[in-house]
Amino acid sequence: MEEIPSKPYLLRALYQWCVDNGYTPYLGVRVDSRAQVPTEHVKNGEITLNISPLAVHKLQMGDEQIEFSARFNGLARQIAVPVASVFALYARETGGGMSFDSEPAKPMGQAAGETDSRAPVPSVVPHAAPSNTADESPTKPSPGGKPTLRRVK
Repeated sequence: MEEIPSKPYLLRALYQWCVDNGYTPYLGVRVDSRAQVPTEHVKNGEITLNISPLAVHKLQMGDEQIEFSARFNGLARQIAVPVASVFALYARETGGGMSFDSEPAKPMGQAAGETDSRAPVPSVVPHAAPSNTADESPTKPSPGGKPTLRRVK
């Protein structure tokens, strides 16, 4: 049996944490041909979206895709992004949140199976918490051999 990915669950939990604390959840997305976003707001192949309850309508955070409608420059737009393309969800006010691995973005006009050596290098989310390095692993083996979680601030 194939393991169910944890990323959609973590995204939903982080979103709920932001909302429960009165923070504004921001979603960082690598944009490719699968993403339905306003292309005029895409920079370096990425877009950051405010997904707070006051900014979006009918938010659906599924296992494969995140969908909602939102206004951009006064125009209602339907937004859909694959969960695989999400690279961060964080609180605007504190920067607390999480960054994720995402599939490399394919340029908008690129066909499936083609590669492009000029693909944009992902930029760093300015407010996202730094990811753990090999020296700061959140799990360490306990004396009994079982991993235990370590709180990282």
